[in-house]
Amino acid sequence: MLRKVILFIIISICFVLQTTTFQAISFAGIGPNLLIIVVSAFGLMRGRKEGMYIGFICGLLIDIFCGFYLGIYALLYMYVGYINGMFRKRFYPDDIRQPMVLIATSDLAVNLVIYIILFLTRSRFDFGYYLMHVIIPELVYTMVITIFLYYLLLKINQKLEAYEKRRAIKFDL
Repeated sequence: MLRKVILFIIISICFVLQTTTFQAISFAGIGPNLLIIVVSAFGLMRGRKEGMYIGFICGLLIDIFCGFYLGIYALLYMYVGYINGMFRKRFYPDDIRQPMVLIATSDLAVNLVIYIILFLTRSRFDFGYYLMHVIIPELVYTMVITIFLYYLLLKINQKLEAYEKRRAIKFDL
């Protein structure tokens, strides 16, 4: 129960920061994607099932408050959480390279699918412009924020796991 409450708080804070504070300090109208960091990190740290659930909740928040069509972001983020969860067996907490690569790949994949769904279907074929002015700047900004946010999420997850282990031992006696 404590994990769910803390995850709800993390998702809420990241959503509010992404849609308010980081939009106010954006570069050329582009801000970091904090929710993709949360989904990818928890998918990697906790596995496919939890990554999928967190991805669905984060995507649904974006759909409800910022999206054009209900369900696109929920489905995309759910897949991102699930796919990142597949790498849990190869997860090493002290190595930041794997999470950085997975978060960058996830952000790039989500933006490419959004381009196809929202722009290409409306006959806007200027992919080079979208790549250079939206996808790459968001990717760079997200990677800079990932360096700090990932370690915070990792420490929170480690504390929650330690608490859950202590609680399990307490009830086993």
